[in-house]
Amino acid sequence: MNIEYKNMKKIKIYAEHLEETALEQFNSAMEQDYSIQGALMPDAHTGYTLPIGAVVATDNVVVPAWVGYDIGCGMCALPTSFSVNDVRKKATEIFAEIYQRIPVGFNVHNKPIETHMDPSNLSPLGRIAFDARKGFRGLGTLGGGNHFIEIGVESTGRVWIIIHSGSRGVGHGIATEYIKLAHPEGKAKEGHYSFGADSDKGLSYINDLNWALEYALENRRHMMSVVENILGDCCEGDADWRNLINRNHNHAEYAHGMWIHRKGATHAEDGMWGVIPGNMRDGSFIVKGQGNPDSLWSSSHGAGRVMGRKQAKRELSVEDFTTTMSGVTAQVGEGTLDEAPDAYKNIYEVMELQTDLVDIITHVKPIINIKG
Repeated sequence: MNIEYKNMKKIKIYAEHLEETALEQFNSAMEQDYSIQGALMPDAHTGYTLPIGAVVATDNVVVPAWVGYDIGCGMCALPTSFSVNDVRKKATEIFAEIYQRIPVGFNVHNKPIETHMDPSNLSPLGRIAFDARKGFRGLGTLGGGNHFIEIGVESTGRVWIIIHSGSRGVGHGIATEYIKLAHPEGKAKEGHYSFGADSDKGLSYINDLNWALEYALENRRHMMSVVENILGDCCEGDADWRNLINRNHNHAEYAHGMWIHRKGATHAEDGMWGVIPGNMRDGSFIVKGQGNPDSLWSSSHGAGRVMGRKQAKRELSVEDFTTTMSGVTAQVGEGTLDEAPDAYKNIYEVMELQTDLVDIITHVKPIINIKG
């Protein structure tokens, strides 16, 4: 769907099924004077200020709420040579050990994790958020919601480790501080409150945003290493770190002469590797970007929800959830019912809607799924 506003802003909508509230949020963002171009990905749905699955480019302006609270939330995928037969035989043992060694939900490590990162590179405001939000104790932790660790297999038999997580409490704290700073009354409230990209506040936000993006990658890398070690203790093979894929889907970056904000959308420049997850049953797609400027060089970041979490827990049944997850070692019950496959759009249909955005390289189906 192509739309041209009266001020000739270029819009592209790839979603076929879109909530009215999501469209209202998107239209509101595009009506801002500084907005240049926008796109809604196939998985778009209502979010905080801006729909999840939205990409909006601005003229020299950054909007903290358009990046959101989980700065740098994204995907890492690591190909391995571990034996798929070993993984299947040891699935229950591997599953239990991951939960034993990687904190999930709101849990963090008892002590800070060693890292090359330096919090003194944060602004004073960012450092306040870092210190208040458990600092490096949050590294190597999964979080909750739709964050996951999966060990899966592609059609060739190659085993992959795939992780979806972000910058944890530190990133949330940084986002909160800047959303309040942008608000005229200093409140963390929804709205298109912004900074000039070259203003003091804007430069401070960009600095801390980039630091949080690195924190999110470090978080995923640490968990990858732990999972690799667990697999190495019971399976033949190792991980191919040279071909690690990392692609975050909550960020703002200056590219193509604009500030491009991606809120739940995957960067997809020409030839750029990416990961698009589906759900606990259908796994993830390894893709390559086509560099389509109509989508602002972006693709979907997943399948996208069709049910809110409360709705899913009201309307879906544990029995159906258990049946559909047959063959996958995972937590399946009341606690994860809001993450059941039926709470999401059909990932195969979502992928079909973006054939001019990405090329599918392979499909990784889960053997083990870890949720927060």
